[in-house]
Amino acid sequence: MAIRLLEIIFFFYFASHIPITLFIDLQALLPGHVYPQPLKDLLKWYAEEFKDPMVLDPPEWFKSFIFCEALFQTPFFPIASYAFLKGGCKWIRTPAIVYSTHVATTLIPILAHILFYQFPMKPHPGPQTLQERWLLVSIYAPYLLVPVLLLLTMLLSSTYNPTSKSGNTSVKAKKKN
Repeated sequence: MAIRLLEIIFFFYFASHIPITLFIDLQALLPGHVYPQPLKDLLKWYAEEFKDPMVLDPPEWFKSFIFCEALFQTPFFPIASYAFLKGGCKWIRTPAIVYSTHVATTLIPILAHILFYQFPMKPHPGPQTLQERWLLVSIYAPYLLVPVLLLLTMLLSSTYNPTSKSGNTSVKAKKKN
C-alpha cells in the first residue's frame, strides 16, 4: 500500500513536469517568439511574485541545468509517468536512479544560490529578505525532496530492488533449476 502511494506521488511529479518544462522552464533557452504572450506573462508573473530572477535572466550555469532538463529529463518524464501509473515496473529502477541522482545534484547549487547569493535589485529583483529566500526555496525544494524519495524507494524497496530477500530467493531458486 505504501509503495503504491509513492508510485502515485511519482506519477503526478513526472506528469506535472511535462507541461512545466515545456511551457515554463524552456523559455530560458528557446527564442521568445516560440511562446505565446500568455505563457511569457505567466513566467514574468511568477518571477516577480516569487522573486525568482533566474528564470527571466538565467546565469549560464542555470541554463546548463535547463539544457540537461530539456535533453535528458524531458524524454524520461512520460516514460516515468507511465511506469509509476502502471506500478511495479522494475525496469524503471536504473533510469529512476540516474534521474534522481542527477536532479538532486543540480538542486544543491540552486538552493545554495537562492540562500546565499546577493541578488541585485535590477533588472529583475531577487529575494532580499530571509522570508523571500525561504519562499523561493520552498518552490524549488520539492524538486530535491521527490527525487531523493525516488532514489530511496529504488534502492530500498523490495518492489524495485532486486537484492531484496524475495529477489535473492528467486535467484537462488533459478540457480537450483
